[in-house]
Amino acid sequence: MSLTLKVLAPDQSVFDGTADEIILPSTTGLLGILPGHISMVTAIDIGVLRVLKDGNWDSIALMGGFAEVESNEVTVLVNGAEMGRDIDPPSAEAELEQAKTQLSQLDSQGNSTEKVKAQESVNKARARFQATRSD
Repeated sequence: MSLTLKVLAPDQSVFDGTADEIILPSTTGLLGILPGHISMVTAIDIGVLRVLKDGNWDSIALMGGFAEVESNEVTVLVNGAEMGRDIDPPSAEAELEQAKTQLSQLDSQGNSTEKVKAQESVNKARARFQATRSD
C-alpha cells in the first residue's frame, strides 16, 4: 500500500505521485505519514518535506501552508515550494549565509518588523539549503 501525494503552490504543481512514507514540517514539529494514517489537517511550517519512494528520499522545500491527509491521499497546499534536486547547493548556501548576516545586523532591534522579516528570510533560505542535502 502507498500514499498519493500532491504538493501544490499557487503557480505550479510541484509534486504529484506516490510515496511509501512522507515527513511533513508541521508547525508543531515533524509529522510522519504512513499508509493508513488517520484523517487530519495540519498547518505546514517553512521547512523540508521528505518523500520516501522505493528506498530513496526526495526533498521539497516548503514555504508554509496546510496539509490534508485522508484515505491515503496527502494534499499539501503551500505558499511556495521547490524540489531539492532543482536547487543549486552553493547558491542556496550563499543565500543562507547572507540572510544570517542580515539578521545578525538587526540583533539590537528587539522584535521589529525588519527583524521578523529577516528571520523569515533565514528560515526560507535554510529550508532551501536543507532540501539540497540528502542526509
